[in-house]
Amino acid sequence: MNAWKISTLGLAMVLSMVVGRDMVRSAGAEPQPHMRSALGSLESALAQLQKATADKGGHRVKAMELTTQAIEEVKKGIAFDNKH
Repeated sequence: MNAWKISTLGLAMVLSMVVGRDMVRSAGAEPQPHMRSALGSLESALAQLQKATADKGGHRVKAMELTTQAIEEVKKGIAFDNKH
């Protein structure tokens, strides 16, 4: 084998390792620690609202509705990021 073939083969191997590594990283995208933390906080807040007494002039119920909506939006944001 001549030097040209060896260097071309070496370059192809390095490029395939770099591209392959990046593809594996993006395929497993998930982590998103801030979104996960926010989701946990919202779920905890919802649990606390559910345990609170009901006499809040409808504000507790509204807060639970909005918190549930926020939980769904965070989940959708995580799913969107994982696809793109």
